[in-house]
Amino acid sequence: MRRNTATSADMHAPTASGWATIARVLPYLWPEGQLWVKQRVVAALLLLLAAKLVSVTTPYFYKLAVDMLSAEAAQDPVWIMTLGAVGLVVAYGLARIGAVAFGEARDAIFARVGQRAIRQLALETFRHIHALSLRFHITRKTGGLSRIIERGVKGVDFLLRFMLFSVGPLVLELTMVSILFALLFGWQYMVVVVVTIAIYVTFTFKVTEMRVRIRREMNDQDTDANQKAIDSLLNFETVKYFNAEGREAARYDVAMQRYEVAAVRTGQSLSFLNAGQSFIITSGLVIVMVMAARGVQAGVLTVGDFVMVNAYMIQITMPLNFLGTVYREIRQALVDMGQMFGLLGQPAEVVDRPGAKPLAVKGGEIVFDDVRFAYDAARPILKGISLRVGPGQKVALVGPSGSGKSTIGRLLFRFYDVTGGAVRIDGQDLREVQQTSLHAAIGVVPQDTVLFNDTVYYNIAYGRDGATEAEVQAAARAARIHDFILSLPEGYQTTVGERGLKLSGGEKQRVGIARTLLKNPPILILDEATSALDTQTERSIQESLAEMGQGRSVITIAHRLSTIADADCIVVLEEGRVTEQGTHDELLALDGKYAAMWARQSADEEDISASPPPAFAGALPDPEVTDLPKAGNWRYAHKS
Repeated sequence: MRRNTATSADMHAPTASGWATIARVLPYLWPEGQLWVKQRVVAALLLLLAAKLVSVTTPYFYKLAVDMLSAEAAQDPVWIMTLGAVGLVVAYGLARIGAVAFGEARDAIFARVGQRAIRQLALETFRHIHALSLRFHITRKTGGLSRIIERGVKGVDFLLRFMLFSVGPLVLELTMVSILFALLFGWQYMVVVVVTIAIYVTFTFKVTEMRVRIRREMNDQDTDANQKAIDSLLNFETVKYFNAEGREAARYDVAMQRYEVAAVRTGQSLSFLNAGQSFIITSGLVIVMVMAARGVQAGVLTVGDFVMVNAYMIQITMPLNFLGTVYREIRQALVDMGQMFGLLGQPAEVVDRPGAKPLAVKGGEIVFDDVRFAYDAARPILKGISLRVGPGQKVALVGPSGSGKSTIGRLLFRFYDVTGGAVRIDGQDLREVQQTSLHAAIGVVPQDTVLFNDTVYYNIAYGRDGATEAEVQAAARAARIHDFILSLPEGYQTTVGERGLKLSGGEKQRVGIARTLLKNPPILILDEATSALDTQTERSIQESLAEMGQGRSVITIAHRLSTIADADCIVVLEEGRVTEQGTHDELLALDGKYAAMWARQSADEEDISASPPPAFAGALPDPEVTDLPKAGNWRYAHKS
């Protein structure tokens, strides 16, 4: 049987414990330097106390009214006799309204405190996730990550509100009612109430702990199903290309089937919990009411006392029933928030060292000094790379896939720290400078440009915060995309769709180039920057990139050697080592690896230009033919 490992990276994230989670939340109730927050918390607590005092006295007015109507009020104080039965009923109604009014005022005052906490925690989580390393984001799944954050942030408001205004008030009310029973009716009543509550709470907590485990499994399956749905929708075109709608639906249905099983178990355990709670609380209510009924028969209690006992028991029954729900939700909120705080506790792999200074780019010299690096210790990628990019030079990196070309770009941008050697810019070790200044000094045009689901203007202007409209359009002209943008129905205000799917690959690439042109950095990394462009557009873009590279240090990663023949230095990588380096002519004269690659690509390009394009059917290989062209030749030929 195939094991489900789709969400292992998301499900088994570090999770903060319950008490650690509560400790993290409490400072948001009493923050340093935020007097208005403390004032609101104090006011809310005072209103809470007032609401409970009024709530506890409410049944007493009801008892007095009943005694008055049953002619058992002859010995009552004068003020009770003055109010009369009607007045006491009105007082009972006002007390009920007062308890509700105080509670609503409490919620209104506290609302801003809760929303402030949600906003701050959400912002803190958002910033922290952006601070985590590229390695973290590669191994995580976006759909599962978003669910963890969503549930965690929702849990904050719930925890703040219900721990302060449900658990605390419930304990206060139960204590007050128990004391009143002891004072008004005798200690026996108090014992019954306390024992009933103790059994109820113990049962609720035990069963809820079981339900939390089931609920956690349900959340895991929910995360898995959500991730599969998002992954499938993000790869909509791929699904269509391979006629895989049925496969995707079946894959999603398997995840939903697991969720269904967990959800059914959750519902069944809830029914068991509710039935048990009802039995316990009803048993306690019946025992107390029997004791009160016998007191009335013996003449020790009045009918009003009997009614008051019933009213108090019903009054504590409601919050006790609510306690089951609150405890379950608080427990679940702690689980959800624990996952979110686990993310917050995830250390960033790449951090600024204490005392790090801003990067000062003077000439833009880049030096890789015996650099060693591995994504996984068991599989080294770079094995002692040494190379130099002089100020204003263009250095090209070529070599087969997996040779470490893109890794060099990632190390220069400091997505990762080297495991050996050093990377320097103008003599400054990248580990000794601030990341923000390093990122500001480097512009990257990746092979696969990903755009925000916003307007074309927004995506180009993203290159430099505060850029003017004229500067955005100038960058678009330099990237040879201005005229195309103007031809769109809404021009620069046209929405590009999620990940830029409304644009072609070449159009996305040109938007990405315009964005980097607008950034205007002193150092450029071009990672197959024109791979998605047609030949004519590529030539014009190459001219723009050449102009942009003037006076800047440029590292170009390329498979198509014709695009980097003019580089000041070409570095040939193979299996994480530099095998050759020099100018185009020098490497051809060396007649080594580069010369072989150049000859192969030149021959393939000549073959393509000399032969008409085959019909679609003829382009497909005969399944009976085994002597097919090598994959490398096919790739190079068709990328020209």
